Amino acid sequence: MLVIVGYIVVLFSIFGGFALAGGHLAALFQPVELLMIGGGAAGAFFVGNNGKAIKATLKALPTAFKGSKYTRALYMDIMALLYELLTKIRKEGLMSVESDVDSPENSPLFAKYPAVMADHHIVEFLTDYLRLMVSGSMNAFEIENLMDNEIETHHHEGEIPSHVIAKIGDGLPAFGIIAAVMGVVHTMESVGLPPAELGILIAHALVGTFLGILLAYGFVGPLASLLEQKLHESTKMLQCIKVTLLASINGYAPAIAVEFGRKVLFSTERPSFSELEEHVRGARSR
Repeated sequence: MLVIVGYIVVLFSIFGGFALAGGHLAALFQPVELLMIGGGAAGAFFVGNNGKAIKATLKALPTAFKGSKYTRALYMDIMALLYELLTKIRKEGLMSVESDVDSPENSPLFAKYPAVMADHHIVEFLTDYLRLMVSGSMNAFEIENLMDNEIETHHHEGEIPSHVIAKIGDGLPAFGIIAAVMGVVHTMESVGLPPAELGILIAHALVGTFLGILLAYGFVGPLASLLEQKLHESTKMLQCIKVTLLASINGYAPAIAVEFGRKVLFSTERPSFSELEEHVRGARSR
């Protein structure tokens, strides 16, 4: 929603300012210029990226227009789930969570947290490392190294859409210049026209530069930044799970292990100790 609001502010500020200065908005409507800029950028997008990058970018774009799913409520759910799993392990042993790990969709523990279950990345990351803990064949240092490598891979993979969008944004001013040059060429070949008509052709040509810069810095560039912010949020969730599980492996009680995970969260989403404790109690009573 904020993206749409931001786009509206950009349009009203720029076009409204132009109109208030006495400009004619109709002069800015140049569909041919938009065709050259948009078509050139789209062609470069397909040329410069492989199928995986194109698919990932097209999949990521709709998420930019939605609010963040990594809210305080989701973080409290994941930490409450971790607390329950670790408490069960502490009381009944590692093998007690084997069925929960192997089939989380049928687990009574996981069923309490539908928001967590809706994100297959979180569920897969959590269950994979619980499974390694159950196997007992790896120590804390080996698991931590593996977690770091997986989180790094997740981050690099998630960066692809934002990098692709950023490069498109970087190229739009150049395509705007190309459109302007094409307009100037058309003007030069029409040099026999009256000065008033030549002035209109030059104005139309300059619109290409304007549109390229506007699309780059007002529309496409901010999307790349937003996708990168969303990636950092998804990575932070994995880091929270990592820190909590490692604390448990190193012998800390479930309540302390969850506190380790709480402390790595961004301050804007981090619940207080009492908030988390109350949430865990409520979840356990369900």
